[in-house]
Amino acid sequence: MSEHGHEDGHRRDQQIRTGFAVLTISDSRTPETDRSGQMAMEMIEAAGHRVIAHDIVPNHGATILTTVKRLVANPEVRVIVTTGGTGVGRRDLTVDTVEVLFDKALPGFGELFRRLSYEEVGLPGVYSRAAAGLAGKTVVYCLPGSTGAVRLALERIILPGIGHLLWEVDRR
Repeated sequence: MSEHGHEDGHRRDQQIRTGFAVLTISDSRTPETDRSGQMAMEMIEAAGHRVIAHDIVPNHGATILTTVKRLVANPEVRVIVTTGGTGVGRRDLTVDTVEVLFDKALPGFGELFRRLSYEEVGLPGVYSRAAAGLAGKTVVYCLPGSTGAVRLALERIILPGIGHLLWEVDRR
């Protein structure tokens, strides 16, 4: 047995430093007003990772898809964090657009995010369509556009678990 009590030496505390991309999806945000994207970049860098790319694109399906495909193709980018477009409004296209790239969906991310959101903001947290999946060996997280949602996802789920997740992805 390993020091963590796992028969196969399966470690859940993998420490890594990796490349992230942050993609803000909004018809109104600019580099000056993109508080969620700025917060994401600051949190990612404070955790010791590198932000390889940061873009702001409109709520336009083809533009979102092209941008995410370009980021997935960049070998330096192992994790993509999108903000915005995960609600139920007609302009909320991110999840529907991006999930077609997923080779494997990671439904546990959305489930946990909604549970934690519910604890913080009540019923509106349940209506988020936040999602995650693997596009090849790149992990893609689709987060709501609010700073609270970005903080919650990065602090409680993404940053603490990314080392283990990428370790698993690279073993397959």
